[in-house]
Amino acid sequence: MAIKAPRKPAHTESETSGMGGEIHQRAGSRETALTTDQGIAVGDNQNSLRAGPRGPTLLEDFVLREKLMRFDHERIPERVVHARGTGAHGYFELTDSLSDLTTAAILTEVGKRTEVFVRFSTVAGSKGSPDLARDVRGFAVKFYTREGNWDLVGNNIPVFFIQDAIKFPDLVHAAKPEPDRGFPQAQTAHDTFWDYIALTPEAMHMIMWTMSDRAIPRSFRMMEGFGVHSFRLIDAEGRSRFVKFHWRPKLGMQSVLWDEAVKINGADPDYHRRDLWTAIDRGDFPEWELGVQVFDEAEAEALEFDHLDATKIIPEEKIPLRIIGRMVLDRNIDNFFAETEQVAFCTGNVPPGIDFSDDPLLQGRNFSYLDTQLSRLGSPHFTQIPVNQPKGCPVRNFNRDGHMQIAVPKGRVAYEPSMLAPDGPREHPPSGVRSAAVPFSGEKGRERAETFADHYSQARLFYMSQTEVEQQHIADALVFELSKVETMALRERMLRHLANIDEGLCASVAEGLGFRGAVEPLQAARPTRTDLEASPALSILAKAKPTLAGRMIGCVMTDGADRAVIEALRDSVTAAGASVMLIAPAVGGIVAGDGTHIPADAQLAGAPSVLFDAVALVTSRKGVTELLSDPRSVAFVHDAYAHLKVIGHSAEAKPLLEKAGVMPDKGIVPLDGKRAATFAERAAAGRIWDRDPGANAA
Repeated sequence: MAIKAPRKPAHTESETSGMGGEIHQRAGSRETALTTDQGIAVGDNQNSLRAGPRGPTLLEDFVLREKLMRFDHERIPERVVHARGTGAHGYFELTDSLSDLTTAAILTEVGKRTEVFVRFSTVAGSKGSPDLARDVRGFAVKFYTREGNWDLVGNNIPVFFIQDAIKFPDLVHAAKPEPDRGFPQAQTAHDTFWDYIALTPEAMHMIMWTMSDRAIPRSFRMMEGFGVHSFRLIDAEGRSRFVKFHWRPKLGMQSVLWDEAVKINGADPDYHRRDLWTAIDRGDFPEWELGVQVFDEAEAEALEFDHLDATKIIPEEKIPLRIIGRMVLDRNIDNFFAETEQVAFCTGNVPPGIDFSDDPLLQGRNFSYLDTQLSRLGSPHFTQIPVNQPKGCPVRNFNRDGHMQIAVPKGRVAYEPSMLAPDGPREHPPSGVRSAAVPFSGEKGRERAETFADHYSQARLFYMSQTEVEQQHIADALVFELSKVETMALRERMLRHLANIDEGLCASVAEGLGFRGAVEPLQAARPTRTDLEASPALSILAKAKPTLAGRMIGCVMTDGADRAVIEALRDSVTAAGASVMLIAPAVGGIVAGDGTHIPADAQLAGAPSVLFDAVALVTSRKGVTELLSDPRSVAFVHDAYAHLKVIGHSAEAKPLLEKAGVMPDKGIVPLDGKRAATFAERAAAGRIWDRDPGANAA
């Protein structure tokens, strides 16, 4: 390793950094300079100190460490980010050994089940925010391996807003409630967020993802997960290869419409939490496949984009996914605080055989997560909390004393080497963690690699890979968010970014905002590539498969309803892997046409159609007459139709459909004992996109 002093001064704020984002304010005087808490002027607030543009981040970067440390300790005890979360226990089982690539036992021992704890979360909101905010979802897995805990701490989106950890506090401060007024909560539709984004071109790819349906998932059980960064696998000979980790839900992916998300937040702000808990409680255990993209240095060099850049993906068409295992969540938590709140994840927790890349965002996370636990959990002994304790291996070291020490270390020796305690813990190179022996050289300095400079091409790739419906949703989301922005200059600047991504998208958003005039694209550090081929793997709808597994059907019934139709419906839906919630005007249930009692699972007033994937109406003539006078009943049907859902109905329920403005199409299915299977088949195909998608968007 050769580290030299920089031969030229770092860029000033008066310059434009095409790699790290455009900085437009002029450099101020020393009296107005940004400083550390020690009063030391900061010369570069965009880039961590690295050994060469693509080299590792240096521990001596006191600006980075102070900035992250102060940010990590801003709030106690709630997490600064990912505060709103829920967790569950389960296991991971390897199905395809990577013994030729790594020594990590968890990735080499086929058939062995390793206990896991998983925490899902939103990022921006507080603990009290609703589940269906438009946001990134955290997807953090703690593996209790026999070689120590491995924390794969990722999101449901494979990229991030920024390329360097030094920018993370600024990003989150911009997204959080504005500090002078304390709102909006769990929303990015406000000026400070878009002010930051408008001046951060590297965020454009992530913006496409967060404005897409990926940011409003139907369920934690129906979303993908990603490790985001490149890691390394190290084999027995010390050779290393890069790896990216992917989680794929067995139930497939599904999202809600924005109008649904808004109404679900009002009807059940705990919708995602309740869904996960209920599924596990009834034995419908969520499951994901673990896939990896493995590539070597030569393959990395051949990629169009730098894999060390966390704002970029490697399309599966370039490096296919290899499925190596499965994860099943089969046990709910016993205590929310003791487990979900106190679980502590850290990207730096890896077993032997797994190592880090030089991704500057990952390098900063490795410091920040550990530092955060000291603030949130109050002591360096947070690893003694049961949910954080290693379960598959012993813990032996000389860490002693301190606040909240629970263990009782024995003996007079608390150090090594020692002749007094020759059998005490000692280093063991054969089984110990090793770092990849990767040579590097470069000038020490704060700079961004030129290979990180293309901010628009993958944003364009993501957008062009979506179906027409999904593209419209992205445009609608941008119009909604930017319409909440009060500063016109920010709206106009975002349009100039969009012009670099896709002219059609820019035009659609401009029309939605009522912007008149030509939009001049912002000057880009690298021109947007137009030769990239679409990646269908990036679209939810393009790879969707018909299924009802894990879904919920809402069935409204009234006194006098045909019991046979209700039972046929329930049998068909259950056989397809879904659940049925029976809804009645009163929670006590109904008396069917044959005089028997049918209990209800919910009252109509408390179970709007937004909570279900498809709905059915099984009524009597008298019953439907009573429903026609209840606005909530009409709203139930109207919303289901407006949200493009399949609606099954008995012949007696037709007047309710007519009053709700329902027009016949393939998603409106008459119900009787013989056609319940048709309803299940149509519902499994998903939403009826032939209905006007724009009519229900934000």
